[in-house]
Amino acid sequence: MLTEVFSRLFPLMSTANPQTLEWLLTVAIEHEYPAGRAVLMEDAWGNAVYLVVSGWVKVRHTAGEDSIALAILGQGDFFGEMAILDESPRSTDVIALSRVKLLSISRDPFIHILFQDPQLHHRMLQLMVGRLRHINTRLQMRSSPPAVKLAHTLVSLGENYGQESEKGKEIFHIPYRDLADVTEIGVEETTKIMEKLHEKGWINIDSNNEVVYLVNFKQLMNLAGKV
Repeated sequence: MLTEVFSRLFPLMSTANPQTLEWLLTVAIEHEYPAGRAVLMEDAWGNAVYLVVSGWVKVRHTAGEDSIALAILGQGDFFGEMAILDESPRSTDVIALSRVKLLSISRDPFIHILFQDPQLHHRMLQLMVGRLRHINTRLQMRSSPPAVKLAHTLVSLGENYGQESEKGKEIFHIPYRDLADVTEIGVEETTKIMEKLHEKGWINIDSNNEVVYLVNFKQLMNLAGKV
């Protein structure tokens, strides 16, 4: 992978200097996983940060036989940083939702380069603060109607990971259980709302290809209260 592609694909790397990018590419390891495979397991000690080259994953927490999806991540995002920064076991699993390709950078090289490149260090802090702001927004929306909350989730996925196409922003057809979890509404509500949005022509659900097209993005943003 060229350094220009590396920088463009991953927002985390967008401000890193060229020398940093070249060095990271020499130490990064490629991984591929099929859908349903556990990428990282809860309680495992953090030994690397992972970058999503392609595909979709979910971050989940498991308690006994129950599990709940906490976040959906797609191309360009990263995970695993919390465990390597505080040197503690992971508190969540990461599961591949689709076939996924990742790059991993081991803990020691990654910590080393954070100290060597202040711009990369600062960018990582910015993105982590952005995640905290997203969590705060979810907390503020807990009393909002289910349709508003689901529209907000779809818009966020489209803004962060959506691929532009002739049919609208293209995102993965996330299982409704996981979509319901991250939106904090019921699975039945999620199913009904998604079907209603499909009927209205705001989204187009292509189950055969595991894709959802966000056709009328402006209307979804209006519903989500983001305009």
